Amino acid sequence: MKIVIKNGRVINPATGLDDKLDLVLQDGFIATIDHNIHPKEGDTVIDATGCLVLPGLIDMHVHFREPGREDVETIIGGSQIAAKSGFTSVCTMPNTKPVIDNQALVRFIIMEAAKGPINVFPAATITKGAKGEEISEMGKLVKGGAVAFTDDGRPVMSSIVMRRALEYARMFNVPILSHAEDTLLADEGLMNEGLNSTRLGLKGIPCEAEEVMVSRDILLTRLTGGRLHFCHISSAGSVELIRRAKKDGIKITCETAPHYFSITDDIIEEKMSMAKMNPPVRTEEHRKGIIEGLRDGTIDCIATDHAPHSPSEKMQEMEYAPFGIIGLETAVPLIITELVRNNNFSYIDAFSKVTCNPAAILNLDRGTIAVGAHGDITIINPDKKILIDKNFIKSRCKNTPFMGMELYGSVEYTLCNGKIVYSRV
Repeated sequence: MKIVIKNGRVINPATGLDDKLDLVLQDGFIATIDHNIHPKEGDTVIDATGCLVLPGLIDMHVHFREPGREDVETIIGGSQIAAKSGFTSVCTMPNTKPVIDNQALVRFIIMEAAKGPINVFPAATITKGAKGEEISEMGKLVKGGAVAFTDDGRPVMSSIVMRRALEYARMFNVPILSHAEDTLLADEGLMNEGLNSTRLGLKGIPCEAEEVMVSRDILLTRLTGGRLHFCHISSAGSVELIRRAKKDGIKITCETAPHYFSITDDIIEEKMSMAKMNPPVRTEEHRKGIIEGLRDGTIDCIATDHAPHSPSEKMQEMEYAPFGIIGLETAVPLIITELVRNNNFSYIDAFSKVTCNPAAILNLDRGTIAVGAHGDITIINPDKKILIDKNFIKSRCKNTPFMGMELYGSVEYTLCNGKIVYSRV
């Protein structure tokens, strides 16, 4: 069966393509790209008038909680939410219960994901048990299907362990994803350290807790020649450190999350634990620094850090509530609203952060529109206004600070491996 996508504005950040074109998908791949394709009898036709036709979006940082917390989210459930949000590929973090530190667990995730609608690529832990003491059996994990290594949720505090990890992962051309946080300096803080934390009487986390570890890991990458990627950058100071390191030729990449370019710590007073994440949202100065890092290419990717928590966990006092918010369903609207509409990003620049760039970092043959490429396509109406409410959020967990906001950008269709896996209508 063929699927013909007509009348859309095709955006392919990998090549700079921006043109009104039609696509034909057949047998899981893109078969034809041309003007004015005429469908044949029996073809499925999608009218993309007024819409962007993009490569299937890639989120390189999600928490699907399985194994161990299936009451909060599952691999299949998370995959369905990703499809609804326009994502055809995700990289799952390994801080599950138990953590993903052996080949059997990597294969379990791949086998479960095969039952779902999208591509799921697992990351495995840098260290055994994510304890930061002894590096995991990386060779076996890569053979099992791991695409990256991270102890996300906690840093590797030992510099010698991090050095060995970078050296060993280099043998397999697989990136180390760094959760850059000096936990001693963070000192169990609850939000960004500054005027708002003082006014609210909440213990703060200084931006230096991130920047110190960014500095260390840049130096270790220079020493080892490894491949390092920084997760969820939140500080303007970190952006500047990474900018300088890239100019010096050090092989690093980084991501930020939509909340870091969309909101500030002013929101804590209203949303409290629903806006508690690690690293925390910071001040307007940092928000602007993140936007400039995205604009000049210092920040390579946008990743949601999708982190579901049950209402009973999240609806506690700030001190006891866990860090993390859901992010998949609000990602496209925040990219369209904050970056494209409010900060004049081109569609190519904005969506390169969730297509070709993460694909290159994770060595995935995805994230592009070309004849012979996988039939992963996301169709978005950028002008449609949406209300973020409990009817819009289909995730079983609703822990988001964006509830009640009106944004632009509606995912109309998601196609993965040549099949329609989500349709808004």
